Amino acid sequence: MSDLPEVLVIEDDPRTAAFLHRALLRAPYRVRLAADGPQGLAAAAASAPDMVVLDVMLPGIDGLQVARLLRERAADVPILMLTARDTVDDRVRGLDAGADDYRPKPFALEELIARLRALARRSGVAAVDHGSLRSGDVVLDPDAREATRGGRMLELRRKEFDLLAHFLRHPGRVLSRRQIFEEVWGYDYLGDSNVIEVTLGHLRQKLEASGRDRLIHTVRGVGYVLRSPPGSQ
Repeated sequence: MSDLPEVLVIEDDPRTAAFLHRALLRAPYRVRLAADGPQGLAAAAASAPDMVVLDVMLPGIDGLQVARLLRERAADVPILMLTARDTVDDRVRGLDAGADDYRPKPFALEELIARLRALARRSGVAAVDHGSLRSGDVVLDPDAREATRGGRMLELRRKEFDLLAHFLRHPGRVLSRRQIFEEVWGYDYLGDSNVIEVTLGHLRQKLEASGRDRLIHTVRGVGYVLRSPPGSQ
């Protein structure tokens, strides 16, 4: 596992840091955590990371200044900045400080991982071979953002794609609504409460077009599970 790219996460909120730590380890990356600006700078100086996920609102030294100092010390390290502020001016300040990408909170895990992959490709960081995700006759390419069933391209919206990818990463495992919210919509998503059902309904229509078997099943009172039809493996 030592050849995996390493991500330094500089985040003062313990819940967010723990969520990112678990998610990035599964992605998979190596992960180091720092709880404030000075710790983050010290960690980067002790051992240069391949990428940095950086919160803006940090104690000690804020994320904007951390980004500027990281740029002075390691000009090429990709920096993905996270913040609860999402005005145009905030994004401009983040990018001007040295961030390569700027994502508001709450963030969706699948999109965050995809953006880290894109940063890695652009910067020449050794890529993790995520490979295609498969179940039965469904094939999904996370990097190309393409999915097919039986060789036919599926025209999926962004969240439909992310939801399908999440199920394909956990075949046969019953996923609770809370877990899906955290992993696909963001750990603190505050939107419509029925967003999973609506998105899943659209995804099922596309997966089951032309009379194809159902793949994603409801487990009443628990959540949802992806099961390949018998004989499809």
